[in-house]
Amino acid sequence: MNRPAKKSPPSSTLTRRRLVQAAAAGPLLGATTGVAAGLTTPASASTATATSTATSADTVRDAMLRAATYMDETVSYQGAYVWSYRPDLSLTWGEMEARRTMCWVQPPGTPTVGHALLDAYVATGEQRFLDAARRTGRALVRAQRPEGGWNYIHDFAGPRSLRRWYESIGINGWRLEEFQHLYDNSTFDDAATSTAGQLILRLHLIDPRDRDFDRSLERVIGFITDAQISGGVGDGGWPQRWPRDPSATTEMPWPKKLPSWLPDDARPGMVDGDYTQHVTFNDNVLGENIKLLLMCVVALGRDDLVEPVRRAMECVRRMQQSAPQAGWGLQHLAEDRDGRPAGAVAAGRSYEPRALTTHTTQTNVEQLFTYFQLTGDRTFLDGVPAALDWLAGCRLTDQQRAENPLIANRTHPTFVEPGTDRALFVHRFGSNIVNGAYYYDYDHHDTLSHYSGGRSVSEASLRAEYDRLQALSDAEVADLVARSPLTEGPAYDLPPFFSLHDLGLLELLRDTSHEVEAPEETEVAEVIADLAEKGYWLSAAEAVTNPFRGPGSRHPYDGQAYMSKHVGDRFDTSPYPSDNPPAVPPYEPVEPPQLINTSTFVENLGTLIRAEAS
Repeated sequence: MNRPAKKSPPSSTLTRRRLVQAAAAGPLLGATTGVAAGLTTPASASTATATSTATSADTVRDAMLRAATYMDETVSYQGAYVWSYRPDLSLTWGEMEARRTMCWVQPPGTPTVGHALLDAYVATGEQRFLDAARRTGRALVRAQRPEGGWNYIHDFAGPRSLRRWYESIGINGWRLEEFQHLYDNSTFDDAATSTAGQLILRLHLIDPRDRDFDRSLERVIGFITDAQISGGVGDGGWPQRWPRDPSATTEMPWPKKLPSWLPDDARPGMVDGDYTQHVTFNDNVLGENIKLLLMCVVALGRDDLVEPVRRAMECVRRMQQSAPQAGWGLQHLAEDRDGRPAGAVAAGRSYEPRALTTHTTQTNVEQLFTYFQLTGDRTFLDGVPAALDWLAGCRLTDQQRAENPLIANRTHPTFVEPGTDRALFVHRFGSNIVNGAYYYDYDHHDTLSHYSGGRSVSEASLRAEYDRLQALSDAEVADLVARSPLTEGPAYDLPPFFSLHDLGLLELLRDTSHEVEAPEETEVAEVIADLAEKGYWLSAAEAVTNPFRGPGSRHPYDGQAYMSKHVGDRFDTSPYPSDNPPAVPPYEPVEPPQLINTSTFVENLGTLIRAEAS
């Protein structure tokens, strides 16, 4: 873990960030038919000489230019992107069905494409890529909220258009609670603000005199530091959203008429009120904010940002629960609430019970490994053995895996109850957001498909890395600290490429090699062949959607057809895999449609970038 392993392309590395590509298919869908310090200098043309003669450098460069030009001039809306498009652009999608005028900030949306375009410029020196990246950056500047961060989405058609979207498509997405309310603030969730801020930083470094990017960068830095919790047990952490929205959702409705089969011990979620104000580790909120702040330290020499970074590191250590349950939750109380102390694990969305979470614990242990290497402070490792012991004691049983195919290949339950150490499993009843609800209990059967009841935790890898770090000599630790961005020194270059894999904090160490592995020649040839003359890549949609038909029925649904499916009845606007819909008419399995997907564009352009830069 000293050097993060090279991850698979963005279409599978980003959490949700898993890149759900919602698309149209069949009668259920939305249509009946169809360079300053901090940035590596761009490579010269000679960089491409390593490309095999079977696919010439000119052929690679031409494919890159054609694909980027089509995305910029035809697919984007004023430089902004969502996630997926019909080839005729008649329908578009982000995490849900989107408007043509929308800017989706969540990866793999606008900032993700912008990073890919800028990476192409770094690899080739071609001005066309820089122009496209700047156009995308300016779209993000226009989408930036007054407090300095970003919401998941922005609509260039105006606030009323965005509100209508939330009041129709958003509110009816049963499993997408974050889109059921239009919050009047910015989000740290899903790396939206962090990824956008990183692109603004890179564009600023190319031309520090550009006032738009300069002001935007100062605003996002101020937003992150202003939003950081100050004082108390939660000091150094961040909420999921900021500033506090007084109209935020604090509970989800629990229908008066319950199913006849509902277990007696079924418990509703969201028991700790507005989850967006708790100290948040979900989707690595804290780690993403640290990353952007450290990038500013590295590239701008902003040593004033070291202090909030160190406070955030201490927050991770402070939030670890006491042995024997020495793990972390998705959220922790930032202040005392209802007789429970600040720092206790807190509930999130209605399908995120008040619990310790095994995957978050794994992530935070890995964070502690990184903090030790950045600071040289061996005490960051002190809590690791207790966390590993807890993980070893709460694995899924063989019976649980055998009886539930959705968790058969997982090692640990997602949620573990505080106090009892029993696994908690989340379910739902009903058929839509109006007549249905989520609940949790101890039953490992019929769990959710869209939010896994189990996780894969590599205890052996964690223990091996802990042992390796403990064995480092004082001299080896001193070398790491000397190269750390937390150690005062002049500004230096950021890694040259941001879209080829998810950058880790240790890639910000001074004198770190950023060599790019050349792709296989057959891979390059296939990418270029798939582009063909049309100028864009098509790939299968990961999911499809129902069109907005109005509010769902309030009539109670006593069946169980939607318990372990991504979508409810035809009034549910949540995305779902087209080949695995609910077994209820009029649903039927269909082949996924072919779309222009930003994740595919980033992945394929990345292949060509690696061919140029290796």
